[in-house]
Amino acid sequence: EDESQPVLKDFSLKVNRGETIALVGPTGGGKTTTVNLLARFYEPRSGAIRIGGQDYTSFSLHSIQSRIGIVLQTPHLFSGTIRENLRYGRLDSTDAEIEEAARLVGAHDFIMKYPKGYDEPVGESGSLLSVGQKQLISLARAVLARPEIFIMDEATSSVDTLTEALIQRGMQAIMQKCTSFVVAHRLSTIKRADRILVIEDGRISEMGSHNELLRLRGKYYQLYTRQFREQMTQTLDVFQSSPAQEALPAD
Repeated sequence: EDESQPVLKDFSLKVNRGETIALVGPTGGGKTTTVNLLARFYEPRSGAIRIGGQDYTSFSLHSIQSRIGIVLQTPHLFSGTIRENLRYGRLDSTDAEIEEAARLVGAHDFIMKYPKGYDEPVGESGSLLSVGQKQLISLARAVLARPEIFIMDEATSSVDTLTEALIQRGMQAIMQKCTSFVVAHRLSTIKRADRILVIEDGRISEMGSHNELLRLRGKYYQLYTRQFREQMTQTLDVFQSSPAQEALPAD
């Protein structure tokens, strides 16, 4: 990859407090670069990112990152217990607040199935938990952090649909309280966003609500109808191969 070439070009966006912005588009188009810049994992080589009108490089790195809650595609847990991993979201949180956050995102039920509940060890890097369970703990951790800005990058791409529904519920709980940026491959996760940006070749090629972009019949329309068709095909395949179908009497 040529580092001298900018990933984002002619990229200008104003986001209002409390808005939910979804980013979609082809792999390598600049979605993850956008959220990495927002989280200040790296800084723009030209142009500026402003929070409340002030260039974000004038804030300390800690003050930026303490305002941001992030849930990534590959959730990171530390060795220790579930409770310790949750408390990392906000170190002074009480046990009651930890449980409330876990309930909010739908993690409490699976936690209580473990013999030690919240004091169950998660193993090295969370190896004793499933990907979906780790995502729910990451979400609860983000809830505890009470972020002003919430970033979710492809966090439902490797979980089953039941866990995805729980994660979406948890996302909604967080998004009601802050400004959110969601990168998603499954378009079902972003239909409720205030604005959807289609990012291609480092530029915003389309922008609008789900319904507005469908009416436009452009790139988003193509992405959405293709995914919808794929989902319907999968559903029909499952339906046709179910034993219940075979048991139906012939005409």
